[in-house]
Amino acid sequence: MGHSKPLRSTAVVVEDDEIQRNMIALLLEESEFEVIQCEDAETASLAIKMRHPSFLITDIRLSGKMDGVQLAHFARQQHPKMRVVVISGQAPSSALPEGVRFLSKPFYPITLLREAAR
Repeated sequence: MGHSKPLRSTAVVVEDDEIQRNMIALLLEESEFEVIQCEDAETASLAIKMRHPSFLITDIRLSGKMDGVQLAHFARQQHPKMRVVVISGQAPSSALPEGVRFLSKPFYPITLLREAAR
């Protein structure tokens, strides 16, 4: 069984603002990701466990008990090679896991796509 094209990488987008979430998802879909949209870290952590994404982009401030920085730590524990980008209007108040990138809002789409392609 030969597959003609490789499976698309999976990205998880965690953002409680639906418009921003859709915008990021569209960007990633255009660059060949399959995107799972989540509005909180609890849902996202399930998606990470079940779907083994290669890329996570999360806002820091999320509704629910867990914030984006905690989610980044969880993601890296589950899959140490996962690329993780944390986005926020303000700088993160706590340290990010090693190798996790921070983008301050508003960011340019090209900046995000560069991170996705690393």
